[in-house]
Amino acid sequence: METENTYGSVFFTIAKGVGASLACSFLSVLAFAGLLGAVPMPDKVIYPIGQTIKVISIVVGTLAFVRGEKGWLKGGVIGLLFAALSYLLFSVLGGDFSLSWLIFLELFLSVFAGALGGIIAVNIKN
Repeated sequence: METENTYGSVFFTIAKGVGASLACSFLSVLAFAGLLGAVPMPDKVIYPIGQTIKVISIVVGTLAFVRGEKGWLKGGVIGLLFAALSYLLFSVLGGDFSLSWLIFLELFLSVFAGALGGIIAVNIKN
């Protein structure tokens, strides 16, 4: 039986998951930027590491806050909102709002990571 059956509690669960994912991602990107300043790396490794940071951040947010039923759906929504908000946040910081076909790949990857994290989260025994 699911304990959080109101729209408000589901909304706050998702909002907390997205917030945790964004915070984790932002702090990880800052740490990675510091590492890049200290250790030279080839440009071809930056994008995959950035994507890995995003996936881990989404999974952290879903594992921290998703409980009850339909973890895949709650996690998928967290992934979707994370992708949209992180795009806006990092576009503002970078000053570039250009779109490419990669945004659709990132949306899919984010929703998939969130759904997978949500499935794991609801099946972990507390």
